[in-house]
Amino acid sequence: MHASNNHAAVVRHKPVRQWLTPTSGYLTGYTHTLNPYIGCDFACSYCYVRRMPPALFRGIPWGEWVDVKEVAPHRFAAELARKKSKGPVRIFMSSATDPYQRLEAKEHVTRSLLEVMAADPPEFLLIQTRSPLVTRDLELIRQLLPHVRVSMTIETDREDVRRAFTPGTPPLAARIEACRAVRKADVPLQVAVSPLLPCTDRFAEQLAGLDADRIVLDDFFMGDGSGGKRTRQLGLQPIFAELGAEQWFDPTAYLHVHAQLKDVLPEDKLYVSQPGFLP
Repeated sequence: MHASNNHAAVVRHKPVRQWLTPTSGYLTGYTHTLNPYIGCDFACSYCYVRRMPPALFRGIPWGEWVDVKEVAPHRFAAELARKKSKGPVRIFMSSATDPYQRLEAKEHVTRSLLEVMAADPPEFLLIQTRSPLVTRDLELIRQLLPHVRVSMTIETDREDVRRAFTPGTPPLAARIEACRAVRKADVPLQVAVSPLLPCTDRFAEQLAGLDADRIVLDDFFMGDGSGGKRTRQLGLQPIFAELGAEQWFDPTAYLHVHAQLKDVLPEDKLYVSQPGFLP
């Protein structure tokens, strides 16, 4: 079951009554999630959201539909101010979509939300993406300093592996260039090896060369919120088998890469799974 790479997703625009959703579970440490879209045109084969109600009951395959949330900036600003008046607001953007999926280049939903937050920053904002499009907004993101971190997903250094698991996502080389741009802009950078996919023995050194503030290593078993149960339901084993990489679909596979990262990174820069995503 390969990921869909259908660029012509079914797009709907939806008015939104509430943007900020209280967090639970894996995202402890954050008060709210912020998802600019429902659905995601990157269509990653292993996305745990595929096993959640919005995906299961849509009737269209995950990755082939996206709901664009319509921004009324004054309403989001009022909602953010209300939440802030009750205590510190720490936002994870995004938990169930990529805020910089392809549609964002045209729709600018994420950018509109950032403009509001730049004027009235939350206590902390994590921007989680796998797209170089985040660099478009670096000047805006800088206005949120020191309350912001950009987290870029880089799961492997093998382009054949990226194409097998996530053919709809930006190439690895473009993500690495984006990491360099984030660093150059003096914005805190996290690299999320999440989930770890089959890679070469050079991967750890390549990651160390990005000079990220932190590197978070995660896998299907720790990171899908269900001890790997959701992931097993996605039928990913055939993709591992096609690549001749079955040994990578194992709860201990990450230990090999973890040991390599420990050799090339200071201890305070290397995290495993959930603690790495904390504010």
